[in-house]
Amino acid sequence: MDVLILGAGLMGRAIAFDLAVFSSFKKITVVDKDKTILESAKRFLKNKKINFDVLDVKNLDNVKTFFHEYDVVISAIPYYFNYELSKIAVDKKTHFLDLGGNNAIVEKQRALYNEAKSNEVLILPDCGLAPGMTSVIARDIVDSLDSVDYIKIRVGGLPLDPVPPFNYQIVFSPNGLINEYVEDALVLDHGQIIAKKSMTELETVEFPFPFGKMEAFLTSGGCSTMPYTFKNKVGYLDYKTVRYPGHCQMFKPLLDIGLASEEPIDINGIKIRPRDVFIELLWKTLPVNGKDVVLIKVFGSGLKDGEKIDLTYSVIDYFDEKNNMTSMMRTTGFPVSIIAQLIERGLIKNYGVYGNEEIIPTGIFFDELKKRNIIIKKEIRRS
Repeated sequence: MDVLILGAGLMGRAIAFDLAVFSSFKKITVVDKDKTILESAKRFLKNKKINFDVLDVKNLDNVKTFFHEYDVVISAIPYYFNYELSKIAVDKKTHFLDLGGNNAIVEKQRALYNEAKSNEVLILPDCGLAPGMTSVIARDIVDSLDSVDYIKIRVGGLPLDPVPPFNYQIVFSPNGLINEYVEDALVLDHGQIIAKKSMTELETVEFPFPFGKMEAFLTSGGCSTMPYTFKNKVGYLDYKTVRYPGHCQMFKPLLDIGLASEEPIDINGIKIRPRDVFIELLWKTLPVNGKDVVLIKVFGSGLKDGEKIDLTYSVIDYFDEKNNMTSMMRTTGFPVSIIAQLIERGLIKNYGVYGNEEIIPTGIFFDELKKRNIIIKKEIRRS
C-alpha cells in the first residue's frame, strides 16, 4: 500500500517521520503548496525514504489525481478542507484520515457514511491527540466497566518554560487555537448533548512536579463524536484544556471584546477583520515551538461487577531532544500514523465514517504508542 500526507508543516513531518521508521508502506509521499515548507521538511526528514511533491489542495483536479494513486491519505492541513477531501476520497476509493478538531466539519463528514461504506472506504476524522488518542482512552474506560458514571478528559500542550503574559507558546495554528476557545464545547450530560461556552467552568487539575496545580476549562472540539457514541453508555462526559494558572483570566477578556471576530470593522476607511490582527499579534508575541510538554489526565468512574471503580489515565510527554521534535508533534502526528499502519496491516477493516472510539483496537493502539515512548499510565482504585 501507498500513503499520501497532505501538508509538510510540523504535524505532517511528524506523521512522515513515524511512517518512515515504523510502517511497511511501499511509498510515502508528502505534499504541500509551499516549496519553501517542502524544502524545510526535506531537511528535517533527512535520510528517510520519503517522496516530496507540490500540491495545492484548492486545485481539486490535481487532488483527485493524487488520491487515485494512493491507498491511504492523511490530512495534516487546516480542518476546513477535510469535508471536500473526504468526498474526493470516497469517490476515488481511498481511505482518508485527518487531524480534524471541528465539530461542524465532522458532522458533514459523517453524512458520507453510506457512500463510503458502499465504496469500501474508511473515513476517520479527528485522529490526533484530543480528539484521537484521548478518544481511544475513553473507549478503554467504557470497555473496562459495566456502567460508566463519568469520563473527564483534561489535555494541554504547554511550554516547558512559560513566558508571561499567557504562559503559552504556539504549538499549532493560532486560528485553530482561537476556534477551540470561541466555539461551543459539547458535553454529554445524562442522555442530553449540551453546547456550553468555551473558556468556562474553570477548575484545578494536579500533575506531578514540576507542574503541580494547573487550570483547566471547557474548549470545543475535544469530545468530537464521543457524546453521540457514548450517549447511552456514559452518564457524563466532557473535555477541558489544561493551561498554566492564570491563562484563562488573561486570554478570555481579549475574546470577550471581539478580537476573535471574523466580521470586518472599518478603521479609517479600511476593512479589517479583528481575528486577522489578533492572529498576527499572537505570532509576533508568543514563543513558537520551543521545548514543550503534553499533559494528559483522563478520569473515569463507574461499576464493575457491582464494585465502584475509579480509573485515571495519565501521560506526560516531553520534547524529543534526539529528533528535535516537539511533544505536540509526537502526540498529534504519531496516533494518526499508527492508525494508518493498522489499516495497512489489516487490523482495521471497517468501511464508512467513524469516530476513533468506535473502531480503534485499544490494546494494540496503546502498545504502539509505548513503542514510541508515549506511555499511558493507568491507575485503578476500588472503593
